[in-house]
Amino acid sequence: MNRFAELLDRLVLTPARNGKLTLLADYFRTVEDPDRGYALAAITGDLSIPAIKPAMLRMLVTERMDPVLFGYSYDYVGDLAETVSLVWPDPPPGQTPNHRPTLGGVVDALQSASRSDGPNVLARLLDSASIEARFAIIKLVTGGLRIGVSARLAKQSLADFGKVDVTEIEELWHGLKPPYIELFAWLEGSTPKPQTAVKALFRPVMLSNPVEDRDLEKLDPADYAAEWKWDGIRVQAVSQDDVRRLYSRTGDDVSGAFPDLVDAMDFSAALDGELLVGNPRDATGTFSDLQQRLNRKTVSPKMRERFPAFMRCYDLLQLGDDDLRALPFIERRKRLEAFVATLDPTRFDLSPLAPFADWEQLNGMRTNPPHPVIEGVMMKRLDSSYVAGRPKGPWFKWKRDPHTVDAVLMYAQRGHGKRSSFYSDYTFGVWQGPEGEEELVPVGKAYFGFTDEELKQIDKFVRDNTIERFGPVRSVRADRTNGLVLEVAFEGLNRSTRHKSGVAMRFPRISRLRWDKPTIEADRIETLKALLD
Repeated sequence: MNRFAELLDRLVLTPARNGKLTLLADYFRTVEDPDRGYALAAITGDLSIPAIKPAMLRMLVTERMDPVLFGYSYDYVGDLAETVSLVWPDPPPGQTPNHRPTLGGVVDALQSASRSDGPNVLARLLDSASIEARFAIIKLVTGGLRIGVSARLAKQSLADFGKVDVTEIEELWHGLKPPYIELFAWLEGSTPKPQTAVKALFRPVMLSNPVEDRDLEKLDPADYAAEWKWDGIRVQAVSQDDVRRLYSRTGDDVSGAFPDLVDAMDFSAALDGELLVGNPRDATGTFSDLQQRLNRKTVSPKMRERFPAFMRCYDLLQLGDDDLRALPFIERRKRLEAFVATLDPTRFDLSPLAPFADWEQLNGMRTNPPHPVIEGVMMKRLDSSYVAGRPKGPWFKWKRDPHTVDAVLMYAQRGHGKRSSFYSDYTFGVWQGPEGEEELVPVGKAYFGFTDEELKQIDKFVRDNTIERFGPVRSVRADRTNGLVLEVAFEGLNRSTRHKSGVAMRFPRISRLRWDKPTIEADRIETLKALLD
């Protein structure tokens, strides 16, 4: 268990991507089964421990120390796992366990525990572990590692370890289960490549690069086709031998939230496209509408009727037994057009091409799209094959310029991991009400977009201007004459009944600190509502 704890600690402290890959590959090379497989499952989010919930952990620790003292400790440290691992009492002298738990033993004990016995099992494990191992155990049961490693990066480290292409691992992934004994045996060269009998497997998606300065100067418009970039979520619809699955771009199975779309997948193919809600012929719902159905295990008939789902198809990856990914885009497009014409038009439609003569014309189309749910354009090279990952050159995305608003910092919350000692999550607001009686109403929350140096500056401002505390959250001085104005960039705006302001931002981030601007000159709610109208 200590090896896994050491891995987590080193991954947190290693910012470079290549450094993280090296750490992971070395761990997989030197740690035996099943520990390395369970570590991989924890990092990729595929480890399930249903008997333990974070509330149980809080209950256990407050049985062992004063709840107020624990609250102060958690407020100061900022991370639940780190706090509990430090304050958990050591066993009395003479009762120190003779053995330390292994990762495999911990996972087996927790997964076999019932809901009623789960707290006792967890307490025994924490009693027998060192501080470092306690931290790792708690990270396992709470599910949020926060070590800066995505599932894709973990799979790349496996590819580096086994000297294979990462696409081979991604195409096998959904047919494998923790602790991945057969996967590691293949990567070490002791057994053949695993053969999975699972149907309707996920295919690694091809991603685009954002258009950057001087990119277009090197490209010929005649080599590219353009499509509208719709503001939904990228999905893959795969159906094989009556097995139907709808995947997110990261390979998560989201079929349960969209049974109406899955029911219409009566074909043998793999489609790539955008998941949207509404009627594909004359209306498309906003991303806020789509969010009503995301992350649900089941969806009521009323929800289906109010927010019907459909897929706007971009590409055809497989048709029957034929893998089309090696074909050029223009050839796949012809087959896609013919195939979509055979599908249910209320659930599937074709993403239309957007003809253009030159980059200037395409830029005008990008900045003034024909539908409010379009967030820019995609540029796809006509001869490009469908390649997993983000190769430079074949596909580009050229999004609309973000909206910006000047808002006032209202609340700040401690971050997690490396940011646990800083106030790095910021809630901001704009003015509402008649002149002379204005009040700030929150319109969003952001935790990125600023530099490390700016983080230190905002953190100092928060500490110097705190007027109230609510656990890890501080309310800061924000009125007509005092406060910090933040220039906030965001991709879109939706109406919201959950927020006092009536609006919710899409992807807000801090783009600039306006130390020069008086708070009273920050924007008003009418500015945001005008965007909605």
